[in-house]
Amino acid sequence: MENKAHALIAGAFVVIVTALLALLALWLTRDNTERHLYEMSTSETVSGLQPQATVRYRGVAVGKVEGIGFDQKVKGNVLIRVSIDEAAPVTRSTFATVASQGVTGLGFIQLDDDGGGSTQRLVPNDDDPPRIPLKQGGIDKLLKQGEVIFDQAELATRRINQLLSAQNEAAINTAVTQLAEAAGSINRVAKALEPAVATLPALSKDAQAALRSVKSVTDEVGLTARRLNEKGGPLDRLKDGGEALAAGVETFSAATLPKLGEVADETARTMRQLRRTVNAVDDNPQALIFGNGPAVPGPGETGFNANGE
Repeated sequence: MENKAHALIAGAFVVIVTALLALLALWLTRDNTERHLYEMSTSETVSGLQPQATVRYRGVAVGKVEGIGFDQKVKGNVLIRVSIDEAAPVTRSTFATVASQGVTGLGFIQLDDDGGGSTQRLVPNDDDPPRIPLKQGGIDKLLKQGEVIFDQAELATRRINQLLSAQNEAAINTAVTQLAEAAGSINRVAKALEPAVATLPALSKDAQAALRSVKSVTDEVGLTARRLNEKGGPLDRLKDGGEALAAGVETFSAATLPKLGEVADETARTMRQLRRTVNAVDDNPQALIFGNGPAVPGPGETGFNANGE
């Protein structure tokens, strides 16, 4: 009987200690944080996300996932219900994404602010939880981008296959052959131009000498022009001589030419008189000795004879 009593006491002690440990664990793990319910609706996949997953706000744990189901308001969408600490700064500009933890691949909800700067808090209502926008996460973006990359790779592969077709291969071989021939032609032309290229230094020296000569002549012409244009130089003297000549011509025209005209008129009258005198002498030479005699009567005068006798 005594052994049975000892066993009973030991069993009761174990039960009591176990109960105390359980109560201690509950007390240590108790969560007195007040949380509010929020919902998220998305048409994207939420692979890796499980109930009780952590909800983080910029890396800080602020809640957990309460449940995952289908959205009754939007057909085909997945509805995620979360509970978030009351102290978390959930505003109207807050949005959520589905992220994964390290190598485990376990999903969690990441909350962030879109930079809108809204300070108005999202009013909680556990009866009709407000909704936080769920945007496309990095994994979803990577998957969609991967599809685009695969499509582009497939397109590039088809184009490479077309490029490496038999017809294009022949064309490429022809082009390579033509390039080789062109390279050979260029080499031949280069060799043919080598003598001409060798004479270029001499031509350059001759050209430089010619340029120096031209520069010397140009300098001399410039010097001569400066001397001609100097004050008191040949051009100034020529100008002064031209002005003096113009003044002399003007004086000659104003004073001498009229006098020369009068002399010419007088000379003409004298020549006419002399011509008449010579003609009279030719007609009547004895007039030089006996004179002209009486004048012959004219018509109507006494002694007029129409026959001139």
